Formats: sequence, C-alpha cells, structure tokens
Amino acid sequence: MIAAGRPFLPLFLHVFGAMVLVGAMLAVLLLALAGRRQRSVASLPGAAFWTLLVVALPAWALMRVAAQWIYSSEGWSGSGDPAWLGIGFGIADAGLLVLLVTAGVAFWWKRGGRPLAGGLVGGLSAIYLALLAVAWLAMSGKWS
Repeated sequence: MIAAGRPFLPLFLHVFGAMVLVGAMLAVLLLALAGRRQRSVASLPGAAFWTLLVVALPAWALMRVAAQWIYSSEGWSGSGDPAWLGIGFGIADAGLLVLLVTAGVAFWWKRGGRPLAGGLVGGLSAIYLALLAVAWLAMSGKWS
C-alpha cells in the first residue's frame, strides 16, 4: 500500500534494476563457484566478466538513476531523511566500487585463468549480495 502513493514508473525501474542486479550478482557468484571446481571450463571466467559488464553495471545504473528520480520527485532534501534511505544510498554508492573491483578481478581471471582471481570474484560477489540484502531489508522494512 505504501507504493500506491508513489510514482509508478521510477519505482518500477528502481525495483526492476535492483532485481536484475541481484540476479546478475548471483549468476556471477555461481559462475565463480563452478569455475573454481571445474578449472577445465575456460568459458566460465569470460561469462562472469561479461555478466558483470553487460548486465550488472547497466542494472546498477538503472537502479541508481531511478532511485535519484524518486528521491527528487518526493521532495527530500538530505536533512531529516529516513534511515532506510541513507542505508540504501550508501550501499548503492559503495556497491559501485565493489562492482567495479569485481569486474576488474573478473577481467584478470578471464585473461590469466588464475584460481585466486576466481576466488576473489566469488568472494566479492558474495559480499555485494549480502550488502544488497541489507539494503533490501532496510527498504522493505522502512527502518527509522
């Protein structure tokens, strides 16, 4: 019922971008886990890199732009904003850094095939998924 009073398109785009981002990061985590177990499959590091580049980064951009659109249309100013909003923005902004580092390590894994790089891709994607879960909980529960 809370969403009924909000603008539909920016909220839809924000949630859609977040869902695609979570799916992309889960796919990268699974590719990294499979790549560590089956080192003979050379396409897994490339699939993880391209998933990050083609799916996760545009999904992050869509989620973040739509969040800013909602923020400005609701008239929030930065002072007195709810805690869940700060948590969401903080995780989204810090998440870009984690996402870019994960993409860089995935490129290193793709080029060199090093098992350490695959482990780092898996670890970073798991950390980012945990951060996204915290943001999801904060936004759905409207923590004050």
